[in-house]
Amino acid sequence: MPEQKIRVLVAKPGLDGHDRGAKIIARALRDAGMEVIYTGLRQTPEQIVNAALQEDADAVGLSILSGAHMHLFPRIMQLIHENHMEDVLVFAGGIIPDKDIPELKEIGIAEIFPPGSSLEEIVKFVQDRVKKDRVLRSS
Repeated sequence: MPEQKIRVLVAKPGLDGHDRGAKIIARALRDAGMEVIYTGLRQTPEQIVNAALQEDADAVGLSILSGAHMHLFPRIMQLIHENHMEDVLVFAGGIIPDKDIPELKEIGIAEIFPPGSSLEEIVKFVQDRVKKDRVLRSS
């Protein structure tokens, strides 16, 4: 039986209108054999979580450059928990100050990838974490 493809939802929360980085990440994940759903620009937390639920995503990648991460990411994580989606890996990238990273990880963002992170690092992180989570859920 072939291994189930990893399904990743890539989203741009808030009013940020720049999505080049999100598209590059989406392509890298797709090139690595994952199924990628890109939601497009200006998504609300509710739209992102609903899409992840409908698409049965294994992971959600959030890309933000607007500085609204401390407002939008907690709302996304609240909705993840309210929908009992704790098994969905959430990771983020973009312009996020180092001082905000511990708080974001505390609310459940698994990893933050700042500008300059390698595509290989991001792909490997998603692959390793989703595979590990699948093993834990099946045991």
